[in-house]
Amino acid sequence: MSEPILEIDNLSVSFFTRHGEIPAVMDFSMTVHAGEAMGLVGESGCGKSTVALAIMRYLGVNGKITAGSIRFRGREMTEISSAELRELRGSQISMIYQEPMASLNPAMRVGQQLMEVPLSHEFISKAKAKKNSLEMLEAVRLSDPERIFSSYPHQISGGQQQRIVIAMALLSRPALLLLDEPTTALDVTVEAGIIELVRDLGQEFGTSMLFVSHNLGLILETCDRITVMYSGETVENGPIKDVFRKMRHPYTQGLLRSIPLPGTDKTARPLISIPGQLPLPHERPSGCNFGPRCSHFESGLCDSEDVPMVSVNDSGHYSRCLRVEKIDWNAVPNAAEHVEKIEMGETILSVNNLSKRYSVSANSWFSNKNSGTVKANEKINFEAKKGQIIAIVGESGCGKSTLAKVLLGLEQASEGDADFEGVNLAHTPVEDRTVKTVGHLQIIFQNPFDTLNPSHTIGKQIIRALEKFNIGKTPENRREKMFELLDMVNLPREFERRVPRQLSGGQKQRVGIARAFAGKPSLVVADEPVSALDVSVQAAITELLTDIQREEQTTLLFISHDLSMVRYLADQVIVMYLGKIVEQGSADEVFSPPYHPYTEALLSAVPIADPDIEKRHIILEGEIPSALNPPSGCSFHTRCHRKIDGLCELETPPLKKLSSGHEIVCHLAEEDLQSMTSVFRIEKNEDTSTVNPAQ
Repeated sequence: MSEPILEIDNLSVSFFTRHGEIPAVMDFSMTVHAGEAMGLVGESGCGKSTVALAIMRYLGVNGKITAGSIRFRGREMTEISSAELRELRGSQISMIYQEPMASLNPAMRVGQQLMEVPLSHEFISKAKAKKNSLEMLEAVRLSDPERIFSSYPHQISGGQQQRIVIAMALLSRPALLLLDEPTTALDVTVEAGIIELVRDLGQEFGTSMLFVSHNLGLILETCDRITVMYSGETVENGPIKDVFRKMRHPYTQGLLRSIPLPGTDKTARPLISIPGQLPLPHERPSGCNFGPRCSHFESGLCDSEDVPMVSVNDSGHYSRCLRVEKIDWNAVPNAAEHVEKIEMGETILSVNNLSKRYSVSANSWFSNKNSGTVKANEKINFEAKKGQIIAIVGESGCGKSTLAKVLLGLEQASEGDADFEGVNLAHTPVEDRTVKTVGHLQIIFQNPFDTLNPSHTIGKQIIRALEKFNIGKTPENRREKMFELLDMVNLPREFERRVPRQLSGGQKQRVGIARAFAGKPSLVVADEPVSALDVSVQAAITELLTDIQREEQTTLLFISHDLSMVRYLADQVIVMYLGKIVEQGSADEVFSPPYHPYTEALLSAVPIADPDIEKRHIILEGEIPSALNPPSGCSFHTRCHRKIDGLCELETPPLKKLSSGHEIVCHLAEEDLQSMTSVFRIEKNEDTSTVNPAQ
């Protein structure tokens, strides 16, 4: 084992407020060796980011390290001066944050911001700083470095912005790189490219990394070792594959059971969510912090005293559990029960040749002359049946949300029709729709934090929805219906009197679901409803949605970029690229070869939290083209790894019907499509525990 770069021993961090001390991190220990990548995972609020900020000494005026030690290359970080800290930050320790635009100055060109790093930490000329910056732009695989160097941050895409931030962090060749959820806001294809880039650059420069994330698949693909946090303390750590194959803490097992791996199925092998909530810092239980949520809890043992970290084996695998040797880690939990499959009903939504175009003026303030047309949706065709879940997937800018806006009446289609219960949604704005139509077509928004009125109680907000949809004849009737909706989404009736700030993210999303189902909808558009939530909360919300959908026979239009969740949840899948449908069919057909090359690349980009699944890596080069000036021929040919030269860039690809419901728009010959192999290959290690016993 190489020498340690970072050693954290028994670290405790508290924040001091007017209400007293809030212990955020307790007795936390971790070691990162030279050239090693360490993953730090856990639910929101567990203390992951606080640990990273403590290393950088960015805890703010009310944050304080109350105990323990942080040593960087043997140097005690808790005792060095502010001047020494400034020398270390950016030169030997760098940090990449979740939101790239928060790290970039919008008023400065990219080149100026890059040059600041070597000019601040090295005694070099501006010419040398520019040369180093341009070389680093090439190293992070940005095409046309000179143009990027001269651009402002708003003139480049999110993926390019994140690469700029990575370039800034690596310009001084740091010994330690801290990454705090660096790909959360990015498309899965961009995320795959960024992760491959970080991994390769770490190996090239010999940089040690601490990767903070809630995405276990990313951690598995990127890191050598893993530390699992729960409620401010380490509960398990060890070599990455050892922990994934032989998890030895119930919380780690719960996280892995919450993830839709290949093989999970919403009817035969449903996900198992972790019950309860992460405890607040001042409400932590005695003994094991995870005890109240643990199915292996033993009264009188687990709640009697503080639980120490214990060695699991000789490979450096440790767990904070007193019952490691007594738990049957391969047992299939009782919750993994078979659920009856929903029988589809008649067609309730029929979309035919729907197109939505926007005219873009050269100067919309002073001229009416059009300089182009954005084809946001182009000839969209599909049907949705009663009780069906249809997923719409694709990168940002592919037209998913535009299609949802047209169906919801927030935009009107340029051409085509969308028939829903006798109403043509394509040309009927929301203000012209009847109360019945609005109630029967509802939406669950992506961000549960911004969809609730912070000044009104939960009960009042649900009752307002009932009033709008004319449900209940008296205030007493509506209040009782409100309680039934709270029961339906598994929220206590006492929440009637709470305001949104008193709820967690998952609880707020449940309120959003309750409001969406207040009007007894026939069709619900779910726009990324779980992307902002932890994996454990995702599993609970997904289970809730499928249960309600099964009981109410509601059709669900599920918009997402998370193909793991789509594979688990959807009956039908629609894949969109640059405003067009390139493939659609049943989930079984779309997620098995033959694929459209774009679908194949999307699947390849999905991080899988299972070390026994091998995956082909297909990294899409370049950015998604502008919808204002789309490529000729096949719109995907500029990034396609299966492009046929002389054909794909010239001619529009034909629609190929591979089966009764499976359609692909592609130039590839039938024999080429049929010869495709699966993106995933499972090679189970017989000497290991099953990662997800529910499978």
